[in-house]
Amino acid sequence: MHVGTIMESRDATFFESFFPMKDTQSGSNQPSEIIPSSITPPEQTEHTHELVSEEDVSEAPRRSKRQRTAKSFGDDFTVYLVDDTPKSISEAYASPDADYWKEAVRSEMDSIIANGTWEVTERPYGCKPVGCKWVFKKKLRPDGTIEKYKARLVAKGYTQKEGEDFFDTYSPVARLTTIRVLLSLAASHGLLVHQMDVKTAFLNRELDEEIYMDQPDGFVVEGQEGKVCKLLKSLYGLKQAPKQCHEKFDKTLTSAGFAVNEADKCVYYRHGGDEGVILCLYVDDILIFGTNLEVINEAKSFLSQNFDMKDLGVADVILNIKLIRGENGITLLQSHYVEKILNRFGYIDSKPSPTPYDPSLLLRKNKRIARNQLEYSQIIGSLMYLASATRPDISFAVSKLSRFTSNPGDDHWRALERVMRYLKGTVELGLHYTGYPAVLEGYSDSNWISDVDEIKATSGYVFTLGGGAVSWRSCKQTILTRSIMEAELTALDTATVEAEWLRDLLMDLPVVEKPVPAILMNCDNQTTCEKTIEVCQEIKKLRSYNVGLHPNSEKPGRSLHEGTITKCDRQCIEGDGFETHIKSLYVYNLNRSSLVTLRSCRLLDGLEELPSDLSEKIVEKA
Repeated sequence: MHVGTIMESRDATFFESFFPMKDTQSGSNQPSEIIPSSITPPEQTEHTHELVSEEDVSEAPRRSKRQRTAKSFGDDFTVYLVDDTPKSISEAYASPDADYWKEAVRSEMDSIIANGTWEVTERPYGCKPVGCKWVFKKKLRPDGTIEKYKARLVAKGYTQKEGEDFFDTYSPVARLTTIRVLLSLAASHGLLVHQMDVKTAFLNRELDEEIYMDQPDGFVVEGQEGKVCKLLKSLYGLKQAPKQCHEKFDKTLTSAGFAVNEADKCVYYRHGGDEGVILCLYVDDILIFGTNLEVINEAKSFLSQNFDMKDLGVADVILNIKLIRGENGITLLQSHYVEKILNRFGYIDSKPSPTPYDPSLLLRKNKRIARNQLEYSQIIGSLMYLASATRPDISFAVSKLSRFTSNPGDDHWRALERVMRYLKGTVELGLHYTGYPAVLEGYSDSNWISDVDEIKATSGYVFTLGGGAVSWRSCKQTILTRSIMEAELTALDTATVEAEWLRDLLMDLPVVEKPVPAILMNCDNQTTCEKTIEVCQEIKKLRSYNVGLHPNSEKPGRSLHEGTITKCDRQCIEGDGFETHIKSLYVYNLNRSSLVTLRSCRLLDGLEELPSDLSEKIVEKA
């Protein structure tokens, strides 16, 4: 390239001094116009460009005259969108609720220091300490109001190594069935029910292993930043913390004369004469059942001397279940939980359905792309707790729909929406225990080959005590059966396993009259009833079934299960009595006539009107 030579492109011509879109009224300096003589002016070129006039530039863009409507995501959209729970101690101290969080953190640290949980020491050579973090949570009442600001210092136990930092981790908790049985006995025997809470349940037992932890954020000792905390007692987050906590409670209670229930290791009792007290532990929540207020106060005083306890008075809410006691008995209710589910998934304004399941709907595996699998599994998970706690009427529907969680389709969603609409119309239904009859009785049933896709039968059973259901289940059988008799026998065997456990539970409770009578099991198959009363050798002749028998049935000289009596009551089956809705509830589906029978049998009870004192208590403390 030579100096002074002007090159012209064949494809485009650039005019560096011409700016058609530039604002002419701008105060900036305009460059001088320089047009080389060898370049053709723009108006003479073959590819001319249309100049944009100032009027075209200043003309406002066209706007649509269509009326715009504001988007609405519901009244509770902001509640679910905003999560103001702090993730760290710095966020907590910078939040609008900083004063409450500081008080919660200080209360937690005071408990840890007073308990002697650790000591600051030099870091051993080659030791990798366990980390820790602050966990913040607002404890809410069932009505949504804030009850307490909680702060927990939690160790990062996921970094522990099995065999070095921990060994055994198992810790029992009380079954929901146990709690319902105890509440039923409280209704029938007039027991008082109180509740206490352990403030620092996991900080009471000494550790057997040597574990080092980093100093917590916000409480690093000045001048000792390089040191670590040697844990002397268990801490939240450690793998062995639940086990250590239960062992501490067990050792303390047994040393004070409490006996352990062999059926449920979280139930302790002590009695003398006509007085007695029963303790039921669920991690850090303790239910106290007593014959009078004196024995309950004595138990509270003993617990407060050994642990940092909070007295909650008369029990009203346990495990998100309302306990309402009136003149007619005790009612377990989860209306607040049902409303929370309906609000969360957008069914609060849906049209109520009379039944939870449509018997004409045939559900099969979805072979297409899953429809909103995450939300489907979330709804099923929420309903499973409800079905296992206080709502046996949705037990079959939830069990059936949970089989399609991995790949739900349109039919599965319609069935699930029907359950939600049924809950919309039955928010106030719950379990009611009148205390009569105070006899444990069981009902068992099954179906066999309901459709071509279901080659395994479905088992269902329910046990009643004190006028209400205390245990129930609806599930698919684990073995293949070749006849209706085998399916019924499998369901009866599953039910009698639960019957034995319930009988053992009652045997170790002081308020129950001894000996505990055999449990009456109701079955609607005559052949099954005849087979259950035969000896073990006769049962083993069923070649297609003897592999699946319960181990207890292999003992010679006893029937299918000891302590149970099987009854085949044709009058109960063929009529419109109790057995009719038991079959529809746990084995097939729940139709409208079965619902009427269900409520008339007091398995479910709706609270139409509460006493004034109970209503005020629910609003205040529920």
